[in-house]
Amino acid sequence: MAEGVNNFRKALEDSCFALHLKGDGKEAIIGEMIDLLVEAGRLPDREAALRAVLERERKMSTGMQHGVAIPHGKTDTVAHMVTAFGLKQEGADFDAVDRRPSKIFVMTVSPVCEAGPHMRYLAEMGKVLNRPSVRKRLLQARSKEDVIRILTE
Repeated sequence: MAEGVNNFRKALEDSCFALHLKGDGKEAIIGEMIDLLVEAGRLPDREAALRAVLERERKMSTGMQHGVAIPHGKTDTVAHMVTAFGLKQEGADFDAVDRRPSKIFVMTVSPVCEAGPHMRYLAEMGKVLNRPSVRKRLLQARSKEDVIRILTE
């Protein structure tokens, strides 16, 4: 396996997962994903991380197309990139480019001074999630292991 694939797999394995997000809107889903990271001990300052992601979201929505959203933010309160993955079968309005509900959510929170890992992870995730078959299988995932396998095959 190439180093990039190994790094992507490691970031996924270190992620927090919610296969049944409960939030109804953008802010609720972002808050829920931030809480996943806080509960796992990955975010020392919930409010700083939440503020960073919401500020980024106000600049331009991270609701992409095909039911994918990639909320992200940068804060000095984390030492390295942390990630969370979530699914919401019925979807939620995330101001997506194609105006369709978002169902697959990938969040990153990174240090302000670190751009490389954050950009590589989002680029790799975007490439994988661009495939309709991957998105369809993700929405049927039953476990963290299913998600990791689908995203790294």
